[in-house]
Amino acid sequence: MLGPPGSGKGTQADLIEEKYGFPKISTGDMLRQAIQEETPLGKQAEKSVNRGELVSDDIVVAMLRERIFQEDCRRGYVLDGFPRNIPQARRLEELHKDPSEVVLDIRLSEESLIERLSARRVCSRCQAIYNLTVKPPKKKDVCDVCGGDLILRGDDNPEIIQERLKVYREQTEELVQYYKMKKLYHPINSSQEIENVFRDICTVLDKMREKSRITEVVR
Repeated sequence: MLGPPGSGKGTQADLIEEKYGFPKISTGDMLRQAIQEETPLGKQAEKSVNRGELVSDDIVVAMLRERIFQEDCRRGYVLDGFPRNIPQARRLEELHKDPSEVVLDIRLSEESLIERLSARRVCSRCQAIYNLTVKPPKKKDVCDVCGGDLILRGDDNPEIIQERLKVYREQTEELVQYYKMKKLYHPINSSQEIENVFRDICTVLDKMREKSRITEVVR
């Protein structure tokens, strides 16, 4: 899944997992968990993080390799946060030689993205994410899940958001063209209600699944 910060791709990935049973794999969550559990790859990643560097593709791909070949991924999985560029896309293709890939680009205008992110709140305890306009908590400033305090992250102010969006566009522009050429790319309008965005995603996924079944019969 592609999509800039605030586009709602994480929410949609959760809905895909719930309906289709494809586990959501967030490389960011995966890295944080590995570091917290002090796995061998996690320790390598932590060294990069402590130096203020990006975690290398070799480490991320090694973690992905461990994850996507687990039993619950046999029928499929959803990737959130990877790949972010063409070299990463090719590394992913090397892991699965003949995958049925679908690229969903969750798109939203920059103005709407800034508005959404400025209204985002994160639980200081469990890291659950809310949005004061789209997905507010039941009780003001209190997490529905654990009762922790909801906070505004430092990088969710308009100036920093604009810079983050600029970096995202620079990172993914070539990747979008790459997937368009491979005829895997499907833009999704995220300015709609959440259920309507998910309806459009389901239309794409259901067509792709039907096509895969036909291919299996032909083989």
